[in-house]
Amino acid sequence: MTRTAVRAGSKALKQTLRAAPTARKSTLAKRTPAAGTSWNAGVAVGTAGARRYWLFKPPGVRRTERLPLVVMLHGCGQDAQALAASSQMNRIAARERFLVLYPEQDRLSNAQGCWNWYDTRTGRAQREADTIDAAISHVRLLQPVDPERIALAGLSAGAGMAALLATRHPERYQAIAMHSGVAPGAAHSSATALSAMRGRRAASVALVPLATGAHLPALLVIQGSADHVVAPSNGAAAALLWAAREGAQPRAPRAVQRGARYAATITDYRTRDRLVVTLCEVNGLGHAWSGGAAGQAYSDPKGPDASRMIWAFVARQFALGRAPARMPDPPAA
Repeated sequence: MTRTAVRAGSKALKQTLRAAPTARKSTLAKRTPAAGTSWNAGVAVGTAGARRYWLFKPPGVRRTERLPLVVMLHGCGQDAQALAASSQMNRIAARERFLVLYPEQDRLSNAQGCWNWYDTRTGRAQREADTIDAAISHVRLLQPVDPERIALAGLSAGAGMAALLATRHPERYQAIAMHSGVAPGAAHSSATALSAMRGRRAASVALVPLATGAHLPALLVIQGSADHVVAPSNGAAAALLWAAREGAQPRAPRAVQRGARYAATITDYRTRDRLVVTLCEVNGLGHAWSGGAAGQAYSDPKGPDASRMIWAFVARQFALGRAPARMPDPPAA
């Protein structure tokens, strides 16, 4: 009966993921990089095997520099180049001078290109997380990365994997952004992943004890109200889970809208002296990168610019260095 349930859950999950539009091969990501920039492939080997990655470097990087690193994890039906094209994070990186790492799932490990964020019962999720860690370590050895300024961001399955990475090694990351993802601990197998995506499972995080004075990295959650793949309730669930672990309380929500873009409701969760979570709920956004490039799969240009929001959020955490301090609320993109 257990094997039958697992097979049924796995089949339903794959059918749901296939129902979403298949990501088209990116033409934007394959264009020649701007003068002085680089867009290079590499391979890292970890406990889940070998994984390819792509790295974007801004122009004029010197070996004596120490630049921030933002790790971007793609969703199902995507690859590294598709996420780079839809999010346009490389444009921001070129302007603000930081590195962007795009680890890529192997299709032999998941036919839909999904990170197996949910498969913690067998340990496959943890092994993939460790392999992404290996890619980060590989880039740190080869590139001028500031180890005190590393952040994670992911879309959908990538968001779930980013949360798993952050909860396994919270000391390694200064910030994390979950876009249209499921809170950590909501699923433990393919049979439970579909229920979690539909918002029918409570999330929980089993964390190793943190050192005195240590904290989870600050979390930004971006979630669309019209998401039919990952239920909108998942965004609030992730924010509440993170806030509860840190003893943070919500502040009054504020409505933000720029021009004709979708309106958003932003809620901050704070302790007395520290921002723990920012929840951005976008009215009318489906399962797509908010403010992404037009013509790309899983991308909605009518939403507020998620990439700008993520960098603004991450940059503030880098500036803080996790030191307790009050910072002004980040502007909506």
